[in-house]
Amino acid sequence: MLAGELYFASDPELATERLHARQLTKQLNDSNPDETELRESILQKLIGKKGKNFWIEPPFYCDYGYNISAGDDVFFNFNCVILDVTPVNFGSRVLVGPNVQFYAATHPIDHQVRGSLLESGAPINIGDDVWIGGASIICPGVSIGDRSIIGAGSVVTKDIPADVISAGNPCKVIRKLE
Repeated sequence: MLAGELYFASDPELATERLHARQLTKQLNDSNPDETELRESILQKLIGKKGKNFWIEPPFYCDYGYNISAGDDVFFNFNCVILDVTPVNFGSRVLVGPNVQFYAATHPIDHQVRGSLLESGAPINIGDDVWIGGASIICPGVSIGDRSIIGAGSVVTKDIPADVISAGNPCKVIRKLE
């Protein structure tokens, strides 16, 4: 799974690990806004690697949690979804708007293979100082370069270079940043 090869999501070990992540995200999502220590404790157990000043505003959903890594000063606004069947990496000083979804999970194109219930994934990499606008979708295998901005509502299907503003469906470079 982590290598991006085909796997069965119904594997008992994977099902147990997803259940553990669901239990932790439920605790996070059910916590009160003033329970910051509880939330930090849950995130410590859920997220694979996180730097200082890492924060997620509930509700939040993920598949495993341990495949998510983030640098310092990373903020996720409400209702973020990360399907982390492969690594999903965030640099430092990343801002993620509400309702943003990261889909590292994917399914085979061939209908017969897909019908066998095999799945796969491709890593997502977000650089430093990136801002992703609300309701954007980041597709499997995408990298977003340092200092780039993704406009709200974008569907990012291909890599985005550093130092650009991009938007749309599919997301395209609008202009280069100085």
